[in-house]
Amino acid sequence: MIRLAEHWKDYAVLATGGGYKLERWGETVLLRPDPQVIWDAGYDLFSDPRIDAVYRRSEKGGGAWEYRRKIPETWNISYRDCVFSVKPMGFKHTGLFPEQAVNWDRTAELVRKAGRKIKVLNLFAYTGGASVALAKAGAEVTHVDAAKGMVERAGENARLSGITSGIRYIVDDCVKFVQRELRRGNRYDAIVMDPPSYGRGPGGEMWKIETGLFPFVKLCSGLLSDRPLFVLINSYTTGLQPAVLSNLLTLSLAGLGGRIEAYEVGLPTEEGIPLPCGAGGIYVNES
Repeated sequence: MIRLAEHWKDYAVLATGGGYKLERWGETVLLRPDPQVIWDAGYDLFSDPRIDAVYRRSEKGGGAWEYRRKIPETWNISYRDCVFSVKPMGFKHTGLFPEQAVNWDRTAELVRKAGRKIKVLNLFAYTGGASVALAKAGAEVTHVDAAKGMVERAGENARLSGITSGIRYIVDDCVKFVQRELRRGNRYDAIVMDPPSYGRGPGGEMWKIETGLFPFVKLCSGLLSDRPLFVLINSYTTGLQPAVLSNLLTLSLAGLGGRIEAYEVGLPTEEGIPLPCGAGGIYVNES
């Protein structure tokens, strides 16, 4: 099953093929690499006159943006009542993953329907898409990421969305932060995690998802309150299928009741085909 982020107005995938996707971000059109796009394009995407900037990969690794028109250094796009700052960055990124709107909607709905104050821990939280959506829904969010610059951008996204309280920002290695929270006896009603395939914490701590994720999910289970609402894992790592995330949650949260859902996450395209963008797994207990 694939769940598509179908409710965007300021973002769209215009075309795909040949390892690239053509996207509209507000009024700006970008052409970026996408490893999932292994099919041929219907036409030469690089010749599309709408393109403002292209991210070209280098044969030596990495790559760089090639600008065909002058565009703003940063600009804003909206999703429902959330506003996000977008900026072409290194390694093809823009500071936002639009397909995650699937998970923003699902978890925000759970928070709104809970009928109580929900404390959420958002780990590997990046620029705060989930933090903003959950705070808008009324949650009390602790936002943790090892990259100071990304945490600062998360704060900017919150301010753009009109959020002045409800989010606590922490620059830290996520594993070490969870270990300290366990020692402090802090508990959360919900946990969101979006772990990278590989990573390095501010103190040089190494992270590899294949060996680190299962023990980390088990570690995080100790932070759950007596009435856990949900635990969400998102993964972009090729090879980690939805069933893998389902198994991790099943084995880590055994005995808590509730149910587990696992699915692909994707984006609709103007070509009429879905663009797969990773996998999601969520434990939910609404009792």
